[in-house]
Amino acid sequence: MKKMMWIAGAALIACATPALADGPVRQGSEAEAKASFDADRKDILAMAGNYKVRFDMQESTSWRADYTPIAAKVSGGHESVRVIEDTGRKIVLQHLLVVSHEGKDMVIKHWRQDWEYEPARVLVYSGPDSWTWEDVPERMRKGRWSQTVWQVDDSPRYGGWGQWTTEAGIRRWRSNWTWRPLARRDAVRGPVYDRYYAINRHQISPAGWIHWQDNTKMGQFGGKLEPVVQEYVLNSYTRFDGYAVKAADDYWAATKGYWAAVRGEWDRIATAKNGIRITEAAEAGTVIASRLLGIADEIQSGKTREADAIKTAKALMDQATRAAGQASAAAN
Repeated sequence: MKKMMWIAGAALIACATPALADGPVRQGSEAEAKASFDADRKDILAMAGNYKVRFDMQESTSWRADYTPIAAKVSGGHESVRVIEDTGRKIVLQHLLVVSHEGKDMVIKHWRQDWEYEPARVLVYSGPDSWTWEDVPERMRKGRWSQTVWQVDDSPRYGGWGQWTTEAGIRRWRSNWTWRPLARRDAVRGPVYDRYYAINRHQISPAGWIHWQDNTKMGQFGGKLEPVVQEYVLNSYTRFDGYAVKAADDYWAATKGYWAAVRGEWDRIATAKNGIRITEAAEAGTVIASRLLGIADEIQSGKTREADAIKTAKALMDQATRAAGQASAAAN
């Protein structure tokens, strides 16, 4: 019995800190390294385009006798993914969701993914309202890419790192174990779990690409973080141009200067305040997300000048954030 208790305790301790992704990448010749790097870039850039998206979410195995998995949920939409930065070792992809309502096309600035080659550190979710810097062990950097995902207002969501490999003839990127805050679909329900411990995979397909998530939903019980239920999410991006693509591009053309300034301010805050600490909001991601998105709409409609909008946004961001500590709150 004592042995079983020790094993269970050790397992929970292992979950408290994000795990490494395999071992160091095998070192080949300079030509092999260049070919691998070029192939990685090609796959990342292949995620840009116009898509019909299917979001398929399924809670499966309950890890608690008193929890019943919720019904599966399938939804979808149209999304334009644009390359907004490419410096060679860093690629930034912006997602723009296009929805039609009462005959009118509306654009919702969606998530953003930043890819960085051989990063020294990654901004990771470290517990409620907190994102902190995590060093990538030097021996694990070679040949790997980090992926940092940002929310609709360009505040952080989660970050991880891993390697692009070929398995069974299929190229894929797999992250290390990463902590993530609740998605809106869960946060608005006020569930017993309050974060995910997850592995993310990205794979290019002949029709587009897939984002596959293996999520362990975790909650606080008696002061301890424990698993509640397993969830599998498969987001499928199928190339498709039969929607208002121009609406997405028009929105981005009108607001990209503003959002570039917002991204820069989040970067400044993360450096100056040793991470980012901001109150999360179930409906919008953060307490200032709705306002930052609204300011962008005001720029597009001509109601607000870009310079004034940037000034207002920076003030909101600075006021809403506070210094984040070094220690991860995910283990609390």
